[in-house]
Amino acid sequence: MLPIPESRRQAIREGASDRATHAQWLQELGLDAALDVGESAARPAPPSRALRVIAWNLERCQQLEASTALLEAHAPDVLLLGEMDWGMARTGNRHTARELAARLGCAYAFGVEFLELDLGGASERALWAGRTNAVGYHGNAILARGELLRPRLVRLERRGDWFDGARGERRVGGRCAVLAQIVLAGRPVTFAAVHLESHGTREERALEMQALLDAIDDYAPGAPALIGGDLNCFSLELAAMGDPRAVAEALRGDPGRWSHPVPHEPLFERAARAGYEWSSCNALGVPTLRHASPGGASRLGSARGALKLDWLLCRGLAAAAPCVIEAVGGDGRMLSDHEAIAAEVAPLGCSGEPQ
Repeated sequence: MLPIPESRRQAIREGASDRATHAQWLQELGLDAALDVGESAARPAPPSRALRVIAWNLERCQQLEASTALLEAHAPDVLLLGEMDWGMARTGNRHTARELAARLGCAYAFGVEFLELDLGGASERALWAGRTNAVGYHGNAILARGELLRPRLVRLERRGDWFDGARGERRVGGRCAVLAQIVLAGRPVTFAAVHLESHGTREERALEMQALLDAIDDYAPGAPALIGGDLNCFSLELAAMGDPRAVAEALRGDPGRWSHPVPHEPLFERAARAGYEWSSCNALGVPTLRHASPGGASRLGSARGALKLDWLLCRGLAAAAPCVIEAVGGDGRMLSDHEAIAAEVAPLGCSGEPQ
């Protein structure tokens, strides 16, 4: 996968911003196949036991070294990552998935969710004014200590809602998932790193989930599978979250809906119909959205909000030891606005099945 020259990115910025033009650019730029893959230099032996999996929306991976240290402390075998940058000024124009993989001794597959046409959101444009994106890619990644087989990018929606700038930044692309398989105890297991739309409706999120479920079935029919990432399951539309009246009414009907969104998000029903469950692989009721205190420090125990947005969904797998990991570095500073989530998984009936 080659970067898109700045001259072409400038032409996109200066051209029309309607949905038909977005669809044209999405096709012409080949973003539906925009996948960058790298092998592990260490080439570890294929795992023969349960895998420890961590899913984490890393919010651009702004603190690569501190994030590496946190992950090393939890020794994951597989990482399902969202909001990773490649060639963005805001993250030092680094390929954050590739660098993180090298530091952890992992293979990686990075898929482009968006080609960013500017420096990011309003605060990022102000902070990095005068800088230039070397590449401008933003997306999801799978990292693994073993070999990643058959990596694939799946585009979940092509609406072009971010293209005209109405949401505060201009982007070409749409929400996506990265798929790959790892052989565990002689059986291929499918993994999916996913990020659903934050500004969409509950039904749009359900349709994105259905697109992913269908893609996994086409990719590896009947194989054990684990989906992980930021599902943005607010239990309301994002616009309603800023409406005090709508929030008050929603909480009167269900005071616990922020951390227990399942009954309010049809995406879970669609996953259940496809054979997925989540009770064994998630710390149920534990929120995953983190808030910073003034200065960016994160007060442990008080910085976590009420929303549970990040989930693992598994099919044909035994899961154990689900937990939520504080997204905080050794200096107490916040590494992401999302906590990481983790669990151990193995194919059902495997001798290395987690206990």
